[in-house]
Amino acid sequence: MTDPLDFSGKSVLVIGGTSGIGNGIAHGFRDHGADVHVTGTRAKAEDYAEADGSVMEGLTFHSLDVSDREAVDAFEWPERLDVVVLCQGIARYNREEFTREGWDAVMAVNLDSLLDCANAVRVKLADTGGSLLIVSSIGGYRGLIGNPAYGASKAAAISMVKSLGVAFAEEGIRVNGIAPGYVHTKINDAFLGNEKFRDATIKSTPRGRLGLPQDMAGVALFLSSPLADYVVGQTISVDGGLSLA
Repeated sequence: MTDPLDFSGKSVLVIGGTSGIGNGIAHGFRDHGADVHVTGTRAKAEDYAEADGSVMEGLTFHSLDVSDREAVDAFEWPERLDVVVLCQGIARYNREEFTREGWDAVMAVNLDSLLDCANAVRVKLADTGGSLLIVSSIGGYRGLIGNPAYGASKAAAISMVKSLGVAFAEEGIRVNGIAPGYVHTKINDAFLGNEKFRDATIKSTPRGRLGLPQDMAGVALFLSSPLADYVVGQTISVDGGLSLA
């Protein structure tokens, strides 16, 4: 019997796969046999530290700043692509997102680059009947009082999954999304590093813990596999039940 979660012989690209959720997803695919490529903004793989949640062993690294549209256009994409995961994301704190500069910086990465990358990989995914995943956030549903750009960008990303799901389906590409809850990663240290906030979040989460990057990897594997062949344009919340509490 064929294992539907065996990605041997498949080529996977995780944009933003050098740390946090993206790195967890990348290793999830690697552990299931895939040839995995990741992108990050630094010059080389050695510039990433394991202490910061970056495990680069077994991954093929490419330097790419997705906020630079010309860089995306000029990027040499892997020859074959079966799965592409768009996991890029930034946030600005101390009310920086209320400024035009902060807003634009977040939108360039969290929203504009999603369409740029999706358009860039569309033909390659059509050639393989592949899968495109967009990682957003439950913040796109709930709103974030101190991060208007982040919340708005993630809400738009969830909507984009629906639009691209319909637009790309006729080419044999399945587009779906993942909306993580509070996951213990470097980008979330700004608030999860606060013990009072962290404890309150865990208490409010029915599952009783913070999320892990590997929790997101499991859903990414499912959505990219034949098990999800009839799933199109859907974003799955992976938040331990927090959005229901």
